[in-house]
Amino acid sequence: MKENDFTKILDWPGYRVYRHEINEEDKTIRLWVRRKRGNRWLECSGCGRKFLDYHDCWEREVRDLPWGEFRASVVVEVYRVRCPDCGVKVEKIRQLPSKAPYSKRFEEDVGKACESAAARQVARRIGLAESTVRAIDLRYLERWEASRRKRPLRHMGVDEIYKGKKDKFLTVVSNLETGEPLWFGKERKQETLDEFFRSQLTSRQRKRIEAACVDMWEPFRLSIERWAPQCQIVYDKFHVIQHANDAVDEVRRAEFFRKGAKMRGLVKGKKWLLLSRWKNLTAKQRGDMNRLFQLNRRLFKAYLLKESLERLWEYHYEGAMLNYLQKWIDQLRWQRLPSFQALAQMLLKHLEGILNYCRTKVRFGVVEAINGNIRMLINRGRGYKNLRYLLLKAKRMAVTNTEHVAFHTIRKAA
Repeated sequence: MKENDFTKILDWPGYRVYRHEINEEDKTIRLWVRRKRGNRWLECSGCGRKFLDYHDCWEREVRDLPWGEFRASVVVEVYRVRCPDCGVKVEKIRQLPSKAPYSKRFEEDVGKACESAAARQVARRIGLAESTVRAIDLRYLERWEASRRKRPLRHMGVDEIYKGKKDKFLTVVSNLETGEPLWFGKERKQETLDEFFRSQLTSRQRKRIEAACVDMWEPFRLSIERWAPQCQIVYDKFHVIQHANDAVDEVRRAEFFRKGAKMRGLVKGKKWLLLSRWKNLTAKQRGDMNRLFQLNRRLFKAYLLKESLERLWEYHYEGAMLNYLQKWIDQLRWQRLPSFQALAQMLLKHLEGILNYCRTKVRFGVVEAINGNIRMLINRGRGYKNLRYLLLKAKRMAVTNTEHVAFHTIRKAA
């Protein structure tokens, strides 16, 4: 093959191959490239001005995409220019976006591979350290984030994720309209959310927020009322139902200790069935539940109350929603279920935030979907010390709807 053939295969716009070296034993190929004759303008990496003269020149070797089973590297001539505004600066080369010894398209290939596999799997396949792969992936994500057009924040979601005993909670702020996370903060204090409003949003951006979907955690509500008083607070449906599930489980525990051995045998192991929706149960599971309900009316009533509360968010008009909730609460008068009486008091206390759903129509499922993605990323990556990296990974996953799967597809260099 002639050098011109290598130039066509390499496909670096503005550069030509003038020398090559192939090692069949090591399965490697090295290509020496320099600028083509018509590509003499040197661009300052600081301000973008172009020059014909250069200050000095040296060779820089970077790893490029593999050529089949051959690991490829490119040795490129790099110039420095003397810019009157920036001083002596290295020229800007489109194929080399950073100081790292890798080409732009190699980093993009690694970054795309990391979308569907853990960094350690990618590292094992291409023969790099896991920390190096993570650094490449972070640079790829930073470039992707910088190229995106940002949408204004109108509906925001605020929730927390439990990370473990050491780091405990991670506060997650998301854009419910785009379905992507915006910011991570340590702990779940009022000061944590204050930091988001203070550092991430201007006064004008804060005034544009129309609704905030949160759980019933008081510090979050106080922070939102301080920084975005015009914003309507909507209490997340999934957290309200979680409180209803807790009420059902409290009845289950009370019945377990109140009844005899036969009833304990029926109640034991039924916790997750009682917390599941009836429509999601199999025929066998429904049969088990029916036998349990025939012998224990209190559990039957508790389960019906929990299931009927789910229908509250089927109403899209405030008056109808309030009327349904009032009828649901009226049913509790004769049930003798203390846990549900406490639940009713909590719902009345947070009534305004529940009814705000009819005024804003926020998307409830987005917050839980984002949290699920973040948990999966943390488990797959065995934790992330760099929250910025974790945030960009979660953003990319939300935008591309990528699922993490076993890694098989990245091209391997021998």
